[in-house]
Amino acid sequence: MTDADTAVMLGSGDVPVLATPRLISWLEAETVRAAAPFTVMGRTTVGTAIRVEHLRATRVGARVEVTAEPPAAATSGGRLTFPVRAVDDSGATVARGEIDRAIVDRRRFLAGAHGPAAAPPGPTPND
Repeated sequence: MTDADTAVMLGSGDVPVLATPRLISWLEAETVRAAAPFTVMGRTTVGTAIRVEHLRATRVGARVEVTAEPPAAATSGGRLTFPVRAVDDSGATVARGEIDRAIVDRRRFLAGAHGPAAAPPGPTPND
């Protein structure tokens, strides 16, 4: 872990320890790798929910190992839930929780992401 990974540098706090957003990013990246066996050509996974407890501060220079345990199978709706964990170089648990990913068709997902934006909320012309 470097200075670039701290709460101070990421704007998520004012102490020079591992930032929760960086930790979440590492955990989520691990779920992407663990999800690979569940996808076929043209399919990918996208994150849908994160339930993680950041339990312990980690100093600059410490090593953090993150893991995501793959589920036995996807649910009928194509959802995957990964138990995740981060452990520091002293063997202490830094974080634990779950991250959900959904299996999607890459082309259809991107078409929806690039489609027309929804109208902003507000009064209608008849108001």
